[in-house]
Amino acid sequence: MSDSTAAATDWQAWQDSWDRQQEWYLPDREERFRVMLDMVEALAGPEPRVLDLACGTGSISDRLLRRFPGARSTGVDLDPALLTIARGHFAGERRIEFVTADLRDPHWQRALPYDTYDAVLTATALHWLKPGPLKALYGTLAGLLSDGGVFLNADHMPDASTPRLNAAVRELDRARRERQRAAGVPDWEQWWATAKADPVLAGPTEERFVIYGSHADGDELPPAWHAAALREAGFGEAREVWRSVSDAIVLGLK
Repeated sequence: MSDSTAAATDWQAWQDSWDRQQEWYLPDREERFRVMLDMVEALAGPEPRVLDLACGTGSISDRLLRRFPGARSTGVDLDPALLTIARGHFAGERRIEFVTADLRDPHWQRALPYDTYDAVLTATALHWLKPGPLKALYGTLAGLLSDGGVFLNADHMPDASTPRLNAAVRELDRARRERQRAAGVPDWEQWWATAKADPVLAGPTEERFVIYGSHADGDELPPAWHAAALREAGFGEAREVWRSVSDAIVLGLK
């Protein structure tokens, strides 16, 4: 990939296409972002230093910096393709930096530019981790947050106590996705196929699938599990602050 090819890439288009692909799975994605940023404003104020954990293309940071001009963000991820898009999209933005790190590495936090943060935010990412490594990560995050700092995790957190409701909503979502597919909205596999065919992203995409494979190998755990794990990790308060039928946001307050 030449510098001129990268410079000519429409990074906004890649960011927009990632958003469309994610919304194919999460029609209430913007609502969860709004709730997360409301909690940040309530607990960390309008000028927070934020760690965007498993940041991907920087979707959370994009909304954070637009809402809070005085905010700063550190995006951390291991995915070389999504980080390529993030760095291209935010090129010249002085309020954000990106770090390549593996959250499974017990010392990943050493790569961060700051010792503490006011907020740590993550969405649709930590279900890649098994319960043991996830608990260890929560302990690390407790150490990274300043006193009164807030952690928010928006992810797949099903409630197995309502199987008929869960099945009905899965069918509703399936029908919605089929309509959107017919309208040209890409799913996960189609989006990555497009990235692999792009001269700028082909190399990072191939590397990405070597690192991750195709699917998460973690577990989708209920909100009560996350809240208990956060309290065990050292958070003073932890609870669910938003949910849909299949997903939730769990908040931990240092």
